[in-house]
Amino acid sequence: MTKTNMLYVQYGCGESSPVGWLNFDASPTLRVQKIPIIGNFVRRKKISFPSSVRYGDIRKGLPISDGACAGVYASHVLEHLSLNDFHLALKETFRIIDSGVIFRLIVPDLVYHCNKFLENSSRGNHDACSEFMRETHLGYETRASGLLGSWIASLQNSRHMWMWDYGGLYAALSQYGFVDIRRADFGDCEDMMFNAVERSSRFINACAIECKKP
Repeated sequence: MTKTNMLYVQYGCGESSPVGWLNFDASPTLRVQKIPIIGNFVRRKKISFPSSVRYGDIRKGLPISDGACAGVYASHVLEHLSLNDFHLALKETFRIIDSGVIFRLIVPDLVYHCNKFLENSSRGNHDACSEFMRETHLGYETRASGLLGSWIASLQNSRHMWMWDYGGLYAALSQYGFVDIRRADFGDCEDMMFNAVERSSRFINACAIECKKP
């Protein structure tokens, strides 16, 4: 059921900015993009955010009143946070949603990647370790060089800082009071508003979860 007269919030939205949702992103690129002249240079070099995307950092708190949200969505965001920041994000998410409201999240599935690594390794694939690191975005193949290169690299947030499986997410969500925690699939949400923000490609080799605030 869709709640009316309340906010639907997506954080860590990237280029996704569907109508009917407040779309936040904490990328330094987004802030720099809004600076005259410098912003034009960044748009040519890096991702260009839609003008409707607002700057907002879930770790520091979004400009949303307590319980004002009728739905919250975070797709491939939480794996980019440190463990401590991940917990801050869950705490803030719980604060902004109303009772009975759905929170859906998607992260890369650590179990999938571990199983793939073990299978490749057992088959004698000597590049299995490097493939694992590349696919999980946990390592760096090169370092940025020069002042400009280092500055552009500082605007990126593409690396993963913490990986999750269903059990780990279940425990963390339970810790902050979320209930009705279950695995989610594309298009299986009872609130049709999520159809506007979800993409089937984001569910591939991922751990998707739906839960609620009691």
